[in-house]
Amino acid sequence: MKRTEELALVAIAAVSLLIAACAKRQIPTMEPPPPEAPAAAAPTAPATPPLASRPAPTPTPEPPPEPPPPAATYPPASTRARIDQLLAHIEDAYFDYDRATLRPDAIKALQSDANELGDILKNYPAFRLTVEGHCDERGSAEYNVALGAQRASAAKDFLVQSGIPSAQLDVTSYGNERPVCTEHTEACWQRNRRVHFVAIAPPN
Repeated sequence: MKRTEELALVAIAAVSLLIAACAKRQIPTMEPPPPEAPAAAAPTAPATPPLASRPAPTPTPEPPPEPPPPAATYPPASTRARIDQLLAHIEDAYFDYDRATLRPDAIKALQSDANELGDILKNYPAFRLTVEGHCDERGSAEYNVALGAQRASAAKDFLVQSGIPSAQLDVTSYGNERPVCTEHTEACWQRNRRVHFVAIAPPN
């Protein structure tokens, strides 16, 4: 009986040691695998906007037009000859004694070919004419210079109204310094009370 108890004690002790040993042993735990990284999304092409929302293409600017060739400032020889013919055909305009008002016959003389002359001069802006005012020998030199200037200005104003550019008409007065007739008669004095037209020579 004593032997049996000893064996039982030994068996119990062995079981206790086995249990203690098993308790000390740590059963490794299986850690869950790390979560898989999500697959990178494939880049998507930007959606093509509808035609209505697309910006309009920038138009290509057109090159500026080439400037026109410079116009001739003085007429050629053939045109200058025609100007001389017109000036010769336009008779001197005559005035009454001590007057600067254009008479009907003076207006008729100025109207002769004035439109054609104006059209020609517009094409050559540097070409100029001088309107000369003249008087007869009566009166002082100062008075006649002033009266001649009034006569030349009256003729210029009429020509400007007829279409000749004002900037191409110069006015000067010679008073009684350049008579076309030197007799002391009314007929001669009438010839001296006038306006005369001269083309200004171009610079060399």
